[in-house]
Amino acid sequence: MAAAAAAALGAEEPELSLELLPTDPLLLIFSFLDYRDLVSCSCVSRRLNQLSNHDPLWRRHCKKYWLLSETEKTQKNKSWISLFKETYIDLGRYIQHYATLKKAWDDLERYLGQRCPRMIGSLKDSVEERELDAVEAQIGCKLPNDYRCSFRIHNGQKLVVPGLMGSMALSNHYRSEDLLDIDTAAGGFLQRQGLRQCLPLTFCIHTGLSQYMALESVEGRNKYEIFYQCPVPDLQDQMARNPSAIDMFITGASYSEWFTSYVHNVVTGGYPIIRDQIFRYVHDKGCVATTGDITVSVSTSFLPELSSVHPPHYFFTYRIRIEMSKDALPEKTCQLDSRYWRITNAKGEIEEVQGPGVVGEFPILSPGRVYEYTSCTTFSTTSGYMEGHYTFHLLYYKDRIFNVAIPRFHMVCPTFKVSTTPRETHNECAVIEEDEESTDSENFEDQPRLLDFSPPTGHCPRHT
Repeated sequence: MAAAAAAALGAEEPELSLELLPTDPLLLIFSFLDYRDLVSCSCVSRRLNQLSNHDPLWRRHCKKYWLLSETEKTQKNKSWISLFKETYIDLGRYIQHYATLKKAWDDLERYLGQRCPRMIGSLKDSVEERELDAVEAQIGCKLPNDYRCSFRIHNGQKLVVPGLMGSMALSNHYRSEDLLDIDTAAGGFLQRQGLRQCLPLTFCIHTGLSQYMALESVEGRNKYEIFYQCPVPDLQDQMARNPSAIDMFITGASYSEWFTSYVHNVVTGGYPIIRDQIFRYVHDKGCVATTGDITVSVSTSFLPELSSVHPPHYFFTYRIRIEMSKDALPEKTCQLDSRYWRITNAKGEIEEVQGPGVVGEFPILSPGRVYEYTSCTTFSTTSGYMEGHYTFHLLYYKDRIFNVAIPRFHMVCPTFKVSTTPRETHNECAVIEEDEESTDSENFEDQPRLLDFSPPTGHCPRHT
């Protein structure tokens, strides 16, 4: 009896194994696994192979990675696992990017479909893998997977106005950027010094402006970084400067980040739609001031094509909305007489500007009426802010004058990189010094230095 008890105590317990679990607990565990782990489990044993192929397990992965819906499954009349495998064979190399980019494209099409149908109509159909492989062979560089993935959804757009990637308009300057298709982008691939191994992503048919993506880490750029090339505003500086010394305004660290952040700003209303175009104005929700029945709000935008790092000249445009409450009394109807600005740059230097009206106009505000206008300013520093007030008089009581506050709004230049290439081509180059103090430019005709750049190659009649 004692010997039997001792033998029982010394016996080893059976080794635990997943395969010993009942089916339902195993399926519950499998429901938390990623698709890679399910594939690994299918190689362990016949039972785990059968359980890992349980069709409902693959429903989550089809929706997570390929955004497939129940309706699409019904239309194709296939199982979830078959749909996953079929899509993986075609798009498997993009599995980490596809859902993010497909959602961005779907959101953009849905949002712009009712607001800018012509823009959506300019989108091109997707391309095949062999076409992307041919482009890589043509330019001799590998394209990033997120960039390739976007072309598997849409092959950019036709060269039309307005462009998908946003517009900007001033009195004598217009920009609208198209998202290039893969063949046009490959045709613009650059190998020259200063922009070596750079691929254009966008193009403006009016200004020739493009955003580029660096396909290799050369000339001080990070691989897959996206940027605007800084223009050289002065003719003498152009002659003196080494053409390979390119400064850059950075707009994205990768294609996915660049494209999805832009789409987010569009579909959330961050970028306004004005006359069927996307305008890349940024509005700080706190940048609003109300005086009595009148509310003033401001949105701003940086214009890289009119800015430079050397000499320091940072160009900003701002859009101001002045609105009188619809509940205001009719006798509160008033007219704007003048403006006053207090402009401060990053060094704390202050300039005060005042003058009649705004952009040559003296708008009248009545209950419920909105007046909007666009103007611009420059800074010699990478950031600055403006604030001030408008002076109005009541139409019914002309001797009653009052001020309406303009909220403080900040303008900040995006990150930029200075070329590592020597700037001057020879030692006899003249040093050009310019007075670059910040300036309010509503008296636009009196200050031509603000747009002292070559005029755009075309002109669009649609202006804000």
